[in-house]
Amino acid sequence: MLKLRPEPRPLNYQIGDGRRDPDPVDAARRRGRGAVTNRSGRFEPIERVVEDDGWNSTDELPAFKTEITLEKAKTVITRNESPDISFDRAINPYRGCEHGCVYCFARPTHAYMGLSPGLDFETKLFVKEGVPELLARELSAVGYNPRTIAIGTNTDPYQPIERERRVMRSVLEVLARANHPVGIVTKSALVTRDIDILGPMAEKGLAKVALSVTTLDPKLARTMEPRASTPTKRIDAIRQLAEAGIPASVMVAPIIPSLNDPEIESILEACYAAGAREAGYVMLRLPLEVRDLFREWLLEHHPAKLRHVLSLIRSTRGGKDYDAQWGERMTGDGPYAWMIGRRFEIAAERLGFNKRRLKLRTDLFSPPKRAGEQLTLF
Repeated sequence: MLKLRPEPRPLNYQIGDGRRDPDPVDAARRRGRGAVTNRSGRFEPIERVVEDDGWNSTDELPAFKTEITLEKAKTVITRNESPDISFDRAINPYRGCEHGCVYCFARPTHAYMGLSPGLDFETKLFVKEGVPELLARELSAVGYNPRTIAIGTNTDPYQPIERERRVMRSVLEVLARANHPVGIVTKSALVTRDIDILGPMAEKGLAKVALSVTTLDPKLARTMEPRASTPTKRIDAIRQLAEAGIPASVMVAPIIPSLNDPEIESILEACYAAGAREAGYVMLRLPLEVRDLFREWLLEHHPAKLRHVLSLIRSTRGGKDYDAQWGERMTGDGPYAWMIGRRFEIAAERLGFNKRRLKLRTDLFSPPKRAGEQLTLF
């Protein structure tokens, strides 16, 4: 039975604060997914909740399956002016992400589609149509100034549906022909499929890849990021990229207090041994709906640690669940955040990370020919 509540739960909802506890979706229906609930997004006037009416009606509900919707995009390259990140443009081939990482800060974007940042984010995916043609058009625009395009900064370009859709590969093919620099972040070993494109680009100083490694514990990874590549496969991907001459780095992100923070040094050691030479980290971020989704996940999988983890998180955000202030949102503030930063820096320095920061080239850029453009004689 589908029950309607007059309004969605407020974003400052606290587990155990006297309000109604969250309603987990039956475990069998969400098997292999990260989020525990499918709560309505913040823009919805009502909240839809599945409840059993006493006739075991919820037993008839099907499991969550991945649904794909084709999206007609007008542009491909998105721009930003954030002082916290090193790039000013990005490409996101997909909306939503099947990896199902419960902590993903991109989850709230599904609310703009009238969908839940919970299980909908992992199962109702959007694929952009005509991406290579649109990208070629934007790169050939008069006055376009090439700078590194970042891919994988929102949703993962190598999530499982990429095996079939191959949107990311088509993007790389356009960038390779134009000699345009690209930086990739992913949790998927599928990136090694495109070594045949990335290798020649790297030889020209046009490509680098970062693998996000959150934990070396396969059990924790299975519940926290259920459809991403296993930690072992990610580290092996770093090895294959490095052996192919493609600059590989590791992102220890996010660092979650009391869950994966003891692994900082061991993750860095494993990735350095595999060939990574640059490293970075990000403290856990809990914007908007992610706050409730993460609490629910903790209550489901680590109930004994719930209060301790949340307390440490708030200690890095000025007593709040999240602080979006530039300059602090990636690393947090306070004694605990300071300690994490020093541990990371000491381990990275000891192992030999970040001795040189690779800057990709832009001087080789050759814009694609525009439709109808007259060829030059000389």
